[in-house]
Amino acid sequence: MIAGTIFVGATEDSATETFFAVDPSTGQVIEPPFSAAATGHVDRACALADAAFASFSETTLEARAAFLEAIADGIAAIGDDLIGRAMNESGLPRARLEGERGRTIGQLRMFAAFVRAGDWLHATIDPALPDRAPLPRPDLRRRHVALGPVAVFGASNFPLAFSVAGGDTASAFAAGCPVVVKGHPAHPGTGELVARAIQAAVKSCGLHEGVFSYLPGPSNALGGALVADPRIKAVGFTGSRGGGLALMQIAAARAEPIPVYAEMSSINPVILFPAALRNRAEALGEAFAQSLTMGAGQFCTNPGLLIAVDGPDLDRFAAAAGDALSGIAPATMLTPAIHANFESGVGALEQHAATRLVARGAEGPGVCAARGALFMTDAAGFRADAALGHEVFGSSSVIVRCRDIDEVAALVAGLEGQLTATLQLDTED
Repeated sequence: MIAGTIFVGATEDSATETFFAVDPSTGQVIEPPFSAAATGHVDRACALADAAFASFSETTLEARAAFLEAIADGIAAIGDDLIGRAMNESGLPRARLEGERGRTIGQLRMFAAFVRAGDWLHATIDPALPDRAPLPRPDLRRRHVALGPVAVFGASNFPLAFSVAGGDTASAFAAGCPVVVKGHPAHPGTGELVARAIQAAVKSCGLHEGVFSYLPGPSNALGGALVADPRIKAVGFTGSRGGGLALMQIAAARAEPIPVYAEMSSINPVILFPAALRNRAEALGEAFAQSLTMGAGQFCTNPGLLIAVDGPDLDRFAAAAGDALSGIAPATMLTPAIHANFESGVGALEQHAATRLVARGAEGPGVCAARGALFMTDAAGFRADAALGHEVFGSSSVIVRCRDIDEVAALVAGLEGQLTATLQLDTED
């Protein structure tokens, strides 16, 4: 059942302000309306989480593992209703979401096994040495302890595995930390179904109701209030650089600063070495186009930058990648806002003085349908404007032509940290 409610512990609440999920493939709103949580809900949820912390952090490892497994069982029991709702709200295909559900359940079971093992506590005992000279040593004991209530922000591109019961939530529960989830407004129905499964697990395991709360809503102020609340002791976030940095600033400005564990933007450079490029230019180009457009480019590991030595071999690669890309149909993006941001980013690259368009994907219908885009520039142009190194979330990438392998190395050395980097080498390299 999806009622569009707010979960503050075991209590379901409503609000006067509401919002709707939108089917990105049609642009049509999806019933029912969802109550948008407000700062008052944040205060109540954090108060409950704070009250639950002492007892939850000291649950036995078996009890905590059983709780994680109860959540996994509850999500599995939702069945096809969960997949169907997630498809409608995200535009993602059934196979992708069924796989993501399996990953989500698997994460929960993995953390349950990890909790039972107990190694993560790193418990040590140094016995007292009362006769040690020149000073006696007291009995010293150490183990990892839970940090406190954790705020978790659902991600747009993984409505299951990085959202209400995703990795951040599972790891916080495993450590003995209550969780307050700020649900992503793009998939509130999916979020509510999962939240009900967690709420049921809290009850069936006899835990304090404050172990879990779910606050849906589109307002940035809601997330800001959650991070600013002094009872929150850590934050888990997956999303844009702008959103993550804003939360980090709020967390750092608190009287008691707290850690924000954020996975933000990444352009995931691909480096083509000369022999690999010479021997496999066409095959690499075709494979690159497929990788670029997988899932409409909405993976955090999407290849947004390619670096190689300029010359005929790179021309062959670009031609093959462009030909392959031009035949790939557009794919539905997750939300109208994400689609609009993608088109804006691609438009800026099309107008940029230092870039030229190599190819666009095939045209096709769809309100949020995105055509892949591939651009080219040289190393000097790339270095001259930091914006060329910013992520365009979606199937957009920039090829950077370098004079020689030394310039490739210098360019790579100047990049900020990335989630992934790919090196294509052959034996001669």
